[in-house]
Amino acid sequence: MNDLSSVLVEHKIIGDQIVEVARRLYARNMLAAADGNISVRINEHMVLITPSGVSKAFIKAEDLALITLDHQVLYGKASSERMMHLEVYKHCPLARAVVHAHPTTAIAWSVAQPELTKLPAECLSEVILACGDIPFVPYARPGTPAMGSHLIPFLPQHRALILSRHGALSWGESLDEAWRGMERIEHSAEILWKAQQLGGLTSLPGEEVAALREMRRSLGEKLL
Repeated sequence: MNDLSSVLVEHKIIGDQIVEVARRLYARNMLAAADGNISVRINEHMVLITPSGVSKAFIKAEDLALITLDHQVLYGKASSERMMHLEVYKHCPLARAVVHAHPTTAIAWSVAQPELTKLPAECLSEVILACGDIPFVPYARPGTPAMGSHLIPFLPQHRALILSRHGALSWGESLDEAWRGMERIEHSAEILWKAQQLGGLTSLPGEEVAALREMRRSLGEKLL
């Protein structure tokens, strides 16, 4: 068995976990057609990542690609958006997994209100406690290096981000944390959208927002 095969066999459990998260995203309508990509850093040098041009709802562990942190493709047909993942790993030493999906409500906020720099966190205690803030990353053409470079000003301080007019990205110290971040992004975006439709957004009092942000600092940096 060659070295690449050994790596893929050794990390089959991680591959199966990536497949499971891909199916969750599809079930939650956060992926369509061949959209989105998921990666996990398996050691100091290598990353498992979903393949390009394939519906993530139907991938298998053996479809995953293996790449290095310096952008070499060792095995498979790696996602065309892999540079975005590699920038996260480069700038976030704690990152072990990255999830990129297309949550519909979160994207709609960036289309309808392009002036926003973040989701209105001050409306919801859960956003502050779970994420701190969910900023909007300026638009970048899909598949270009700008998708990675536009992330840099937001890293490593933010683990849940909306990619304007495109999708969202979350990273974590585990694949489960990265998945939770994506779920939090869309759930929060849905609540805020419904509140706006029902009569408009209202913010918590300033002193409560300050108290919640202090609680967030005490909870640490992980996505909740």
